[in-house]
This record gives sequence, C-alpha cells and structure tokens, in this order.
Amino acid sequence: MSPLLGLRPELQDTCTSLGLMLSVVLLIGLARVVARQQLHRPVAHAFVLEFLATFQLCCCTHELQLLSEQHPAHPTWTLTLVYFFSLVHGLTLVGTSSNPCGVMMQMMLGGMSPETGAVRLLAQLVSALCSRYCTSALWNLGLTQYHVSERSFACKNPIQVDLFKAVITEAVCSFLFHSALLHFQEVRTKLRIHLLAALITFLVYAGGSLTGAVFNPALALSLHFMCFDEAFPQFFIVYWLAPSLGILLMILMFSFFLPWLHNHTINKKE
Repeated sequence: MSPLLGLRPELQDTCTSLGLMLSVVLLIGLARVVARQQLHRPVAHAFVLEFLATFQLCCCTHELQLLSEQHPAHPTWTLTLVYFFSLVHGLTLVGTSSNPCGVMMQMMLGGMSPETGAVRLLAQLVSALCSRYCTSALWNLGLTQYHVSERSFACKNPIQVDLFKAVITEAVCSFLFHSALLHFQEVRTKLRIHLLAALITFLVYAGGSLTGAVFNPALALSLHFMCFDEAFPQFFIVYWLAPSLGILLMILMFSFFLPWLHNHTINKKE
C-alpha cells in the first residue's frame, strides 16, 4: 500500500477498491482452473463454474456500485469502469452465463437440458447470496473510508420511475442484450466481447438512472436483497419477471414471428 500513501485519500480509496476487484478476478480465475482439473462429474463441474462466475460478477458489481456513488459528478469514469470490467468478465468467464435469463434462453432454444439448466440456476442464486455476505464481511474490514458493512444491509431503492416504466426498462435491456448475445455468436471472439461490453455500457447509461439497468435476476438479488425483503412484489416484477419477459419476447420474435413474416412475404409474392 506504500505507493498509494502519496495520493489523496479519495484516490487511495479508489485504487484500493479497484485492487479488490482485480484480486477477486484473479482468485476466481485460479479457482476455475482448479475446478476444471479436479471436477470430472458434469453436474458438479457445471455448478461450481457457474457459482464462481456469478460470485465474481456480483462482488465486482457491488464494488462498482459503491464507486459510482462516491463519484456521482463523474459518470464518465463510472461508465469507463463498467466497460472495462465487462471486458474482464467476458474474457475470464467463458462458458458461463452468470445470469438466469441466459440459462432460460439456452433452455428455451434447446441448447441446454432442463437438468443442467436447473443446476446452473441453483448455482447462480446461491452464489448471489454468498457474494453479498462475503462483500459485507470484506467491507467490515474498513479498507476504505466508504467500506461500511451496515451499508450492504440497507435497502436503497434504485427504482426511480413508476412500475410500468421500470418493467419496460428492464425488459427492453434484457431483450437487447440477449438478442446481441444470440446474434453475435458468429462474430470473432475478441470483437464480440468488445461489442457486448459496449452494449452493456450503453444500457447502463440509458437505464441506470431509472432502474439501475440490471437485467440479471441473480445480480439484482445480490445487490438489492433487503429491498426484495421489504417490497418483494415490486422487485420481483421488475428484476425477475421483466427480464424474463424480455427473453420470451426475443425468442418469439426471432424464432417464430420473423420466420413467419418472411415465409408469408415469399408466399404472397408467388
């Protein structure tokens, strides 16, 4: 920590926070390597990898959210971090979704069995809760001036609009992100990761002030667990049902409506 002593306290805290996030990424990377080498049962392998991926995503997002609250006058800095860590997650969490909506999409398209999907969903939800309490324990160490354990157990309602607009925001974000995820599969890996990171950053910019633009039920559970406890119907609808609705609409559009429209147009011409 000695190289940081010459910096202003705010910069020291920011550097410490970034160091924590990168440390989580490195530790999860090591754990993933060990899991691949030691776990040979498909079910255990799928559970552990999904658990680790969701844990990394949630822990880093907790810290990113904290940083954004400390620098509200510099949204560009926050968006830069969102883009950077979206790249990091895209590069390091290959083969996992860290998002129940992604698992639902694969199951509905026939790319994943219901059994595997159930295992991955369970891993994501358990990991979301574990990451919350691990983050709280880490903040309790007081490594920075804004690391306060009590903060993680307080409900800070991120929904700044009425229920209908909140549902539309989360559903549209989920629709756009998973549409890109589905249709960018043929794009080169390095370019695809940058495109998805840019899209995530844009969605956070566009919808962050409305609902937080989470479009991930597991991440929402980790970030806003106390809010789920205090206002379960509202948060269940906005952060669980709305992203799932976005997935359903996406599949209906690309798998049924657009092919039907294409065939109908061809038949009409003939």
